[in-house]
Amino acid sequence: MAGCMTISIASGKGGTGKTTLATNLSIALAQTGESVTYVDCDVEEPNGHIFLNPSIDRTKEARVLIPEIDLDKCNFCGKCSDICEYNALAVLNDKVLVFPSLCHSCGGCFHICPENAIREVNRSIGVVSSGQGRGVTFLEGRLNVGEAISPPVIKQAKDEVSVSSTVIIDAPPGTSCPVIESVSGTDFVLLVTEPTPFGLNDLELAVEMVRCLRIPFGVVINRSDVGDDRVERYCSEQSIDVLMRIPFDRKLAEGYSVGEPVLCKDSAQANQLLQLHNDVKKRINGC
Repeated sequence: MAGCMTISIASGKGGTGKTTLATNLSIALAQTGESVTYVDCDVEEPNGHIFLNPSIDRTKEARVLIPEIDLDKCNFCGKCSDICEYNALAVLNDKVLVFPSLCHSCGGCFHICPENAIREVNRSIGVVSSGQGRGVTFLEGRLNVGEAISPPVIKQAKDEVSVSSTVIIDAPPGTSCPVIESVSGTDFVLLVTEPTPFGLNDLELAVEMVRCLRIPFGVVINRSDVGDDRVERYCSEQSIDVLMRIPFDRKLAEGYSVGEPVLCKDSAQANQLLQLHNDVKKRINGC
C-alpha cells in the first residue's frame, strides 16, 4: 500500500467513535492542503461516505478465487476435501460439491489435485469504490450481503491506495481477522475508547492485539468527561500514551446524527486533531 504515512483507527468494540475520528481527522488535514486518503475498511457496514459525501468516480468488483471441478478428469480420490480446513469441498462417489461461501481461497485443493482436475475461477464477493469528498481521496470496501469472509475485500480496498499521501484507515470494530487485515502494514494505530467498564475491557483486548502485531499505538478517549477514570489509570499503568481526549458535546452528537463532521469545524477541536496528527508523526519519525 502506497502512502507517506498510514494511520489506522481501531477499537475493541463498536460505537466508540472510530469513524467520527477518522473522517474528521481526514477533513482537518485536507483543509491544511495536505493530501489525504481515507479508506473505509469496515466493509460489512461502511458509513464513512455519510460524512465525507464523496462523488464516486470508479467502482470495481472485489473478487476471490474458488475451485471449479472438471468431472471428466476427477477420480474422486478426496484429497482436495481432506486438505480443506474449512469444509468447502465434499467428494461423493460421482461428484464433488463446492461450497463457495466457505472457501478461503488458499489454493490448497488446486495444488494437491493429482489429476489436475481443479481450476481456480473468480467469484465476486463485494465492491471497492473510489472518489473524492470534502477534499479527501475516498476509498471504500463493501462486502456483498450474505457473504461471510471480509478480509479479501479489505485487502483489495487498501491495495487501491496509489498516491503518496497521509492514509487514514477506518478499521472495523473488534480484534478478529478483519481488524488485523485492516491495521497490518500500517505505521501507527489509534485505539479509540470510552471511559466505561465495557470500553476498558475491549481496549485491553485491542492493546493485546496491536502489541502482538508490534505496531506502535496510542489511545484516544472519546466522551472523556463521562464515566470513570479506570481507562486513564489503565493507560498510565501500562505506559500507554493518551494522545487526545474528546469531551462529550451535544453538538457533536447532533452533527453525527445528520452526517455532519462537526469536530473538524470547531477551531479548537480542529487544532487538537492537527496536534494529534503531529504527535503520531513524531512517534513514527515522520514521512
